[in-house]
Amino acid sequence: MHDSTTNPLDAPDADPFEIARIAAAEIAERTGVAQHDIALTLGSGWGKAADLLGETIATIPAAEITGFSKPALEGHVGTLRSVTLPDGRHALVIGARTHYYENHGVRRVVHSVRTAAATGAKTMILTNGAGGIRESWTPGTPVIISDHINLTADSPLEGATFVDLTDLYSQRLRDVARTIDPGLDEGVYCQFRGPHYETPAEVQMAKTIGGHIVGMSTALEAIAARQAGMEILGMSLITNLAAGIQKTPLSHEEVIDAGRKAEAVISDLLARIVGAI
Repeated sequence: MHDSTTNPLDAPDADPFEIARIAAAEIAERTGVAQHDIALTLGSGWGKAADLLGETIATIPAAEITGFSKPALEGHVGTLRSVTLPDGRHALVIGARTHYYENHGVRRVVHSVRTAAATGAKTMILTNGAGGIRESWTPGTPVIISDHINLTADSPLEGATFVDLTDLYSQRLRDVARTIDPGLDEGVYCQFRGPHYETPAEVQMAKTIGGHIVGMSTALEAIAARQAGMEILGMSLITNLAAGIQKTPLSHEEVIDAGRKAEAVISDLLARIVGAI
C-alpha cells in the first residue's frame, strides 16, 4: 500500500518514468498480461464501460501498485482492470484518477497515464464528467474533446522538454468515434484547478477564449500521454450546464446523478468506439 506519506513520486530526486516502469511491471505480474494495447481512464459516469469492453482478467486495487493514490472522490472506483477485448487486444482500465486539486503534485496526477504507456499502451482514452457551456447540450450528452485550454498554470513536463500539442486529441480517433455515433458533437475542454466549481464570470471567460466544456481533469493527463507517444481520444459527459448558463446552483450530487442516468448509454457507446479503434 502506498499512502500519501510514502508515495515514491514525492521524493525530490524521483524519476517519474522509472516509477511508471516499476508500476507497469507490477501490473504485468498481477494480471499475467505482459503488454496492454489500449488504456482508458474512466471518469464520472463512464465506469460501466469497463464491464462492456470484454472479459475482465484481473482487478487490482490501484493503491497496491507503486505510485498510485487512493481515490479521493465518489464516482471513481479506485481499481485497475485488465480486460481482454473480443479481438484479443488487452485494455488497461484505470478507475483511479488523482485530481490536480488534491494537491499531490502533477507527477501523481499523470502517473496513471505514464504507467499505461509503460505497459505498452499506444492509445489513451481519457473521459470525464464536466460542465457544458453550450446551452444545446443537456445533462447526459457525451461530447468529443477537440482541443483543450490548460488553466492550471502547470504542466507535467519538467525541464526544457518541448512537446508539440498541435493534434493532441487525435483527429483519426475522433473520426472513428463519429463512425459509431455520427451525432457526436465536439468542443474545447478547459481544465480549471478546482475543487470549487467555476464562477459565472469564469465560465464566460472560458467561453470568450474558445472553451465549450469546463472541468477539473484531463488536460494535464493528455499532455503526459502525448509526451509518452500515445494517440489520445478525449470524451466528456456533460453532467450539467456550467455556472451562469444553468440557472440553479451546482452540486456534486447533481454530477453523480447525471452520470448515473447516462451511464448505460455512454458506456455502451465507449465500448463500441474501443472495438472500432
